[in-house]
Amino acid sequence: MLDVTRSSRAVALAVVCGAVVARAQSGPNDTRARDIYKQLIEINTTDTPAGSVTKAAEAMAARLRAAGFADDDVRVLGPDPRKHNVVARLRGTGARRPILLLAHLDVVEAKRGDWSFDPFTFLEKDGYFYGRGTSDDKAMASIFTANLIRLKEEGVKPERDIILALTADEEGGSFNGVDWLVKNHRDLIDAELAINEGGGGQMKNGKALINEIQASEKVYQDFRLETRNPGGHSSRPVKDNAIYHLAQGLARLGAFDFPLDMNEVTRGYFSRMAGLQNDPKVAEDMRAVAAATPDPQAAARLAAASPYYNALMRTTCVATMVSAGHAPNALPQTATANVNCRILPGQAPAAIKQKLEEVLADPKIAMSFVDEARPSAPSPLRPDVVGAVESMTKAMWPGVIVVPTMGTGATDSLYLRNAGIPSYGVEGLFSEIDDNRAHGKDERVRVKSYYDALEFQYRLLKALAFPR
Repeated sequence: MLDVTRSSRAVALAVVCGAVVARAQSGPNDTRARDIYKQLIEINTTDTPAGSVTKAAEAMAARLRAAGFADDDVRVLGPDPRKHNVVARLRGTGARRPILLLAHLDVVEAKRGDWSFDPFTFLEKDGYFYGRGTSDDKAMASIFTANLIRLKEEGVKPERDIILALTADEEGGSFNGVDWLVKNHRDLIDAELAINEGGGGQMKNGKALINEIQASEKVYQDFRLETRNPGGHSSRPVKDNAIYHLAQGLARLGAFDFPLDMNEVTRGYFSRMAGLQNDPKVAEDMRAVAAATPDPQAAARLAAASPYYNALMRTTCVATMVSAGHAPNALPQTATANVNCRILPGQAPAAIKQKLEEVLADPKIAMSFVDEARPSAPSPLRPDVVGAVESMTKAMWPGVIVVPTMGTGATDSLYLRNAGIPSYGVEGLFSEIDDNRAHGKDERVRVKSYYDALEFQYRLLKALAFPR
């Protein structure tokens, strides 16, 4: 799966040796990137009345224009006044088709009372950057913006235009972001390939293990569960209670696991990861699940050890929101829940719905689709992309291997892939495998990992876009 031509490896290695600035020489760009990062974190871009993606987009546009980008090459646009995108272009010679750098500016809500500190204040503490969006996805947004300005300052023309798109609605919509740009302004973002979030670097106890290329992802699907009841006075309770029906069904769902379903990418992942394990029992379990017939007991142990391992091996569905009742002294007339599923490629959402209905095992729980699932075909593992990522990884993190992965979450690469733009989740941003705080409390990124990713992305862009 990772095979690339010998010539591709040689070309990528030549770029490392001849066209890349050493890490020690990038001090000014470090400062610029951190300033941009801080600015973005401290702009609330949640989908709430207090949030504005447009404010962040305009701030990035102002930085790009101040760096010398022409007004025509920096566009701020979108159908919703609060959710504008910024699209910028560094013009090249046109010898090759453009490359698109994609990152989203919107973030999920973060409540001050849930966090140890203000989530919209950029905090550097104990070797980490804290704040909502530090990992998802303002690290990538700040890195791409800083590196594009750095390339503009260097004045060397790339062989292809480099397009930067910082977008809205990745977290909770899609109507105003990449999907809208593809449908209404395809010319602004049309590219031969795209680099996006989704493929991070994994560490275990501070040791870097793998650098991922996300070439496919699970299918996002929400289901609405609802129970209804005539209700009544709470002083005369009955067993037929809408909340109880829903709660008992959700308890059955919580105890259920979808069956193992390994594919070429996930088998390759576990096979390669086995060689990096210090614990021989874990290594043996990884090889056992990567076999033609996966061992269910080995899978159970891996699933118990890591939610990420579990998500790679099966479709997952989990209750994420519950609402019920209308008054404290009345029997509930309705109870509802949202169940969020991440469906393996190739599995039909309708079949997942049918299975969930069997698991809930209660005809009084009505189940319906929330919006329509949008699957996307995997991106081909292009030799130029894989070769460049491998060479940069070898140069910066000796001993770390590059592994193609299937994303367990959903990204806007979906819309690009369906539009015929191959998209690759390549971050170079390393984090502990069991410390994923995206969307959660006290979201953070290691300071060193951030600056390493800044340099990695610069080198990768030079490899993919500049004369060879």
